[in-house]
Amino acid sequence: MTLDNRTCLVTGSSRGIGCGIAEELGQNGANVVVNYRSSEGEAYDVVETIAEEGGDAIAVQADVSDMESVAEMRERVHNAYGPVDVLVNNAGVTVDRTFENMTREDWDQVMDVNLGGVFNCTKAFYDDISDAEQGRLINISSVVGQQGNYGQANYAATKSGLFGFTRTLALELASSGTTANCVAPGFVRTDMLEGVDERVQEKIRKRIPLDRFADVEDICGIVRFLASDDSRYMTGQVIGVNGGMEW
Repeated sequence: MTLDNRTCLVTGSSRGIGCGIAEELGQNGANVVVNYRSSEGEAYDVVETIAEEGGDAIAVQADVSDMESVAEMRERVHNAYGPVDVLVNNAGVTVDRTFENMTREDWDQVMDVNLGGVFNCTKAFYDDISDAEQGRLINISSVVGQQGNYGQANYAATKSGLFGFTRTLALELASSGTTANCVAPGFVRTDMLEGVDERVQEKIRKRIPLDRFADVEDICGIVRFLASDDSRYMTGQVIGVNGGMEW
């Protein structure tokens, strides 16, 4: 599943799942754009890791919720590598509260990044992936979008919204041969999960048939497959990587 000479942009890839995806794609021959909003040091660490393993990567700052910032990122990417072949919409935020206590500001902040950012980046790089010989749009959702989750009405709504967005883009891009798919990870061992109370973590783990949380690597291989030519006849799909959780 080589990605030689292909340019992959991974939004929100300075930490967590995005970091793992960027490194995985870089290890398999891709030119990788490591996007970050504020974690500059971590982003350059990812670039360095990719370079140490023989890959090529650059770090580009952009707030995906700001279309002007995304347009500036597009210009920098084109200057460095030319058009993008693979766009991985991974950037996301959480502002968790029960709906009773959720403010419109809490709602809008999550919507602006998790859905607005996907719109902005897909809009900015749509022509790139549509014209690419093996164009790929990969959206990172969540099992929360499938099941819902207490205190995450805003987050769940955005992650569920990616399902319809992915399916629609798959239909619209099909005539060009470009595919669009969605990965819905379960609960993954990242900084976000580590911040959850241990008792809550244990309750979550008991709902997972494989009896463990996912490692970042469990998600990265799926994204690498979707970015490769091996997935050329797969489009419009939501792939649950959740240890067997029902939804």
